[in-house]
Amino acid sequence: MSGLDNTGTALPRRTARPPEGMPSPRSLPPSLAGNPTLPYPQIGQALAELRLEIPGVHGCVLGGVDGLMITHNMQTDVDPSDLAALAATTYGLGRQVGLRLGQGDFQQSTVRNALGYLSVYAVSAQALLAVVGSDTINVARLHLHAPPVAGRLAALLDGVTPASQRR
Repeated sequence: MSGLDNTGTALPRRTARPPEGMPSPRSLPPSLAGNPTLPYPQIGQALAELRLEIPGVHGCVLGGVDGLMITHNMQTDVDPSDLAALAATTYGLGRQVGLRLGQGDFQQSTVRNALGYLSVYAVSAQALLAVVGSDTINVARLHLHAPPVAGRLAALLDGVTPASQRR
């Protein structure tokens, strides 16, 4: 595309401009993916408890807001790295909705499909909890139990130094 119509006249272009009164987006924090100092056994236990507590949960992924997988307990053939990336994408969309509507920080988002659900919960400024479930899952029960699990995960991650900041 040259930006010209068939008569050679330049076509008008829409240019990006920052919305008035909107805060500039925050930069993403350093990644936790691959950090050997994370308490993986305790994180794994929290993920397993959620999967076993809610019938229909196929698995959970703890991923970074950067889209990189930290750990998982998926029980299906879904690639946990893909799920971490999808969770970050969901977070990005939810974060923008919160900014544009003045509704605050991202907390949770659920996508319902014909054969199941994906729910993404904020864990911390660095991490997200993604839960994949069947179409028979009790979503209300999931929304009741997942936020406390996200809180426990946040407590486990609190004070962990990102790999990029360790010396």
